[in-house]
Amino acid sequence: MVVNKSPNYISPEEYLAGEELSPIKHEYICGQVYAMAGASDPHVTISLNLASALRNHVRGKGCRVYMSDMKAQIETLNIFYYPDVMVSCDQRDRAFQSFKQYPCLIVEVLSRGTEGFDRGDKFGDYQELETLQEYVLIGQKRQRIECFRRNSEGLWVLQTYRQGSEIYLASVDFRVSIDALYEDVQFTENESE
Repeated sequence: MVVNKSPNYISPEEYLAGEELSPIKHEYICGQVYAMAGASDPHVTISLNLASALRNHVRGKGCRVYMSDMKAQIETLNIFYYPDVMVSCDQRDRAFQSFKQYPCLIVEVLSRGTEGFDRGDKFGDYQELETLQEYVLIGQKRQRIECFRRNSEGLWVLQTYRQGSEIYLASVDFRVSIDALYEDVQFTENESE
């Protein structure tokens, strides 16, 4: 059977080459590219707080922490996403300079425009990554973190953290207070994410 590709289809190779030259980032889903919007101050601050703490924790342990400029490739689905924070402890990822295929932890900071996608299709797509152990969603409107962990049966189990909690990320044996992740974040009722 021959698959009829859209006339606008872009190959993964064309996408990666174009991304190297593009002034804006694009996610890639099955031959189509989607421009990414910029992030708010709280979004960037939360991502940086977590990535900095994780970097200090994994230093010297063979793991690497990446922020929003590194792509995660889901090869089986022909997809490239830009997670807000990603950790890979798999040596096979050292072979790739512009994307990673074997992360153990992926974090998305939720925004109004992406929350539904991050919780739904994107989470479903990330589940195809055999090495992924945890998927974390961090809210911007209030201190709330949802950590989905893959258990020994391969099922995803949710643990929610709220204000005053200590967060535990088993994939990298990391603990941090929720207050540290939200340091310097100001919440407003009319915050547009």
